[in-house]
Parts: sequence; C-alpha cells; structure tokens
Amino acid sequence: MPNIRPSSDLRNKYNEISEFCHKYSEPVYITKNGQGDLAVMSIETYEKLVGKFELYKLLDEGLEAVKNNKVMPAEKVFEKIEDGLPE
Repeated sequence: MPNIRPSSDLRNKYNEISEFCHKYSEPVYITKNGQGDLAVMSIETYEKLVGKFELYKLLDEGLEAVKNNKVMPAEKVFEKIEDGLPE
C-alpha cells in the first residue's frame, strides 16, 4: 500500500519520511491540495531505478540490433578486439 502524505509533512515530518524511504526502499507520495504532486525516495532507490531504465534501454538497443540483423558472432568480435590491441 503506498505511503501518501500531505505536503506539510515534508516540512514538519521530514525525518520520519526520510527514515521510511531508507527503511523500506519505497517512495512516499506527497499531495498538494488533495492531489498527487511529488514522489520522494531515497537516493539509493532512485539510483537503482535509473540503473534499471539504463539497462532496459541497452537491452532494447540489443534486441533492435538483432531484429535489424546488425550482429556478429562473438568469436569475430574477440578477433577484432585482439587485432586492435597493441603488443
């Protein structure tokens, strides 16, 4: 169940919100005049979320490359890498 708090709690109960976000790794939803306005989360949770988005983007690019037949066997990739390395 989401944790929903009024905007006044950001000012009056900041430490409580911070502790919740760190303890449960979940966002707290902040309302303004009864309407959803913000989602607050710990830096760790935010970085995990951004990391997932970046991974999904890379996976999507890989799937698109396969779809467009822009791939090569791993052996050939390793050969190209080895050829480019100085001795």
